[in-house]
Amino acid sequence: MIEVYTDGATKGNPGISGAGIYIKADGKRYEHSFPLEEMSNHEAEFHAVIKALEICTEQFPGEILSFRSDSKLVVDVIEKDLTKNQTFLPLLIKIREKSSHFPYFFIKWIPEKSNNHADKLARKAILER
Repeated sequence: MIEVYTDGATKGNPGISGAGIYIKADGKRYEHSFPLEEMSNHEAEFHAVIKALEICTEQFPGEILSFRSDSKLVVDVIEKDLTKNQTFLPLLIKIREKSSHFPYFFIKWIPEKSNNHADKLARKAILER
Protein backbone atom coordinates (compact mmCIF):
# COMPACT_ATOMS: atom_id res chain seq x y z
CA MET A 1 0.00 0.00 0.00
CA ILE A 2 1.19 3.48 -0.92
CA GLU A 3 0.65 6.28 1.64
CA VAL A 4 0.14 9.68 0.04
CA TYR A 5 -0.07 12.95 1.97
CA THR A 6 -1.38 15.97 0.05
CA ASP A 7 -1.74 19.65 0.85
CA GLY A 8 -2.58 22.82 -1.00
CA ALA A 9 -1.51 26.30 0.04
CA THR A 10 -2.28 29.80 -1.15
CA LYS A 11 -0.80 33.20 -0.53
CA GLY A 12 -4.03 35.13 -0.19
CA ASN A 13 -7.37 33.46 -0.80
CA PRO A 14 -7.61 33.39 -3.75
CA GLY A 15 -3.95 33.84 -4.49
CA ILE A 16 -0.87 32.22 -5.92
CA SER A 17 -0.97 28.60 -4.94
CA GLY A 18 1.07 25.46 -4.56
CA ALA A 19 0.55 21.74 -4.11
CA GLY A 20 2.67 19.54 -1.85
CA ILE A 21 2.79 15.77 -2.06
CA TYR A 22 4.64 13.45 0.30
CA ILE A 23 4.63 9.74 -0.54
CA LYS A 24 5.73 6.73 1.52
CA ALA A 25 6.25 3.62 -0.59
CA ASP A 26 8.35 0.49 -0.13
CA GLY A 27 10.37 2.06 2.69
CA LYS A 28 11.22 5.10 0.56
CA ARG A 29 10.05 8.70 0.74
CA TYR A 30 9.17 10.91 -2.23
CA GLU A 31 8.60 14.67 -2.12
CA HIS A 32 6.95 16.80 -4.80
CA SER A 33 6.16 20.53 -5.00
CA PHE A 34 4.04 21.98 -7.79
CA PRO A 35 3.42 25.70 -8.30
CA LEU A 36 -0.21 26.31 -9.27
CA GLU A 37 -2.09 29.21 -10.81
CA GLU A 38 -4.01 31.73 -8.73
CA MET A 39 -6.92 29.94 -7.04
CA SER A 40 -8.67 29.42 -3.71
CA ASN A 41 -7.15 27.33 -0.97
CA HIS A 42 -9.83 24.66 -1.44
CA GLU A 43 -9.09 24.43 -5.16
CA ALA A 44 -5.36 24.05 -4.38
CA GLU A 45 -6.22 21.14 -2.05
CA PHE A 46 -8.12 19.39 -4.85
CA HIS A 47 -5.28 20.03 -7.32
CA ALA A 48 -2.81 18.46 -4.86
CA VAL A 49 -4.87 15.25 -4.89
CA ILE A 50 -5.02 15.30 -8.70
CA LYS A 51 -1.24 15.82 -9.01
CA ALA A 52 -0.65 13.00 -6.52
CA LEU A 53 -2.86 10.64 -8.54
CA GLU A 54 -0.89 11.54 -11.68
CA ILE A 55 2.37 10.72 -9.90
CA CYS A 56 0.96 7.43 -8.61
CA THR A 57 -0.25 6.51 -12.10
CA GLU A 58 3.32 6.87 -13.40
CA GLN A 59 5.29 5.51 -10.45
CA PHE A 60 2.94 3.07 -8.69
CA PRO A 61 0.47 1.66 -11.23
CA GLY A 62 -1.88 -0.99 -9.89
CA GLU A 63 -1.06 -0.29 -6.23
CA ILE A 64 -3.49 0.28 -3.38
CA LEU A 65 -3.53 3.99 -2.55
CA SER A 66 -4.18 5.44 0.89
CA PHE A 67 -4.39 9.24 0.69
CA ARG A 68 -4.39 11.63 3.64
CA SER A 69 -5.41 15.28 3.62
CA ASP A 70 -6.01 17.91 6.28
CA SER A 71 -8.83 19.39 4.18
CA LYS A 72 -12.16 18.15 5.55
CA LEU A 73 -13.92 19.63 2.53
CA VAL A 74 -11.81 17.68 0.02
CA VAL A 75 -12.06 14.43 1.98
CA ASP A 76 -15.84 14.78 2.38
CA VAL A 77 -16.40 15.56 -1.31
CA ILE A 78 -14.27 12.61 -2.45
CA GLU A 79 -15.72 10.17 0.10
CA LYS A 80 -19.32 11.14 -0.71
CA ASP A 81 -18.46 11.44 -4.43
CA LEU A 82 -20.72 14.47 -4.52
CA THR A 83 -20.53 18.25 -4.68
CA LYS A 84 -22.99 20.94 -5.68
CA ASN A 85 -20.17 23.46 -6.02
CA GLN A 86 -19.65 24.08 -9.74
CA THR A 87 -15.99 25.02 -9.19
CA PHE A 88 -15.21 21.73 -7.44
CA LEU A 89 -17.27 19.45 -9.71
CA PRO A 90 -14.73 19.28 -12.60
CA LEU A 91 -11.99 18.59 -10.04
CA LEU A 92 -14.02 15.76 -8.50
CA ILE A 93 -14.62 14.32 -11.97
CA LYS A 94 -10.84 14.31 -12.62
CA ILE A 95 -10.22 12.60 -9.28
CA ARG A 96 -12.87 9.97 -10.08
CA GLU A 97 -11.29 9.26 -13.45
CA LYS A 98 -7.69 9.16 -12.23
CA SER A 99 -8.44 7.06 -9.14
CA SER A 100 -10.40 4.51 -11.20
CA HIS A 101 -7.10 3.11 -12.51
CA PHE A 102 -6.25 1.70 -9.07
CA PRO A 103 -7.75 -1.37 -7.41
CA TYR A 104 -8.41 0.61 -4.20
CA PHE A 105 -8.27 4.32 -3.48
CA PHE A 106 -8.91 5.54 0.05
CA ILE A 107 -8.75 9.05 1.45
CA LYS A 108 -8.99 10.07 5.06
CA TRP A 109 -8.80 13.29 7.00
CA ILE A 110 -5.83 13.93 9.27
CA PRO A 111 -5.09 16.93 11.52
CA GLU A 112 -2.84 19.67 10.15
CA LYS A 113 -0.06 18.77 12.58
CA SER A 114 0.08 15.28 11.02
CA ASN A 115 0.52 16.73 7.53
CA ASN A 116 3.68 18.83 8.06
CA HIS A 117 5.69 17.34 5.19
CA ALA A 118 3.04 18.02 2.56
CA ASP A 119 2.36 21.48 4.01
CA LYS A 120 6.03 22.48 3.76
CA LEU A 121 6.15 21.21 0.17
CA ALA A 122 3.03 23.18 -0.77
CA ARG A 123 4.48 26.37 0.74
CA LYS A 124 7.77 25.73 -1.06
CA ALA A 125 5.84 25.50 -4.35
CA ILE A 126 4.42 29.00 -3.81
CA LEU A 127 7.96 30.36 -3.50
CA GLU A 128 8.97 28.65 -6.75
CA ARG A 129 6.60 30.82 -8.81
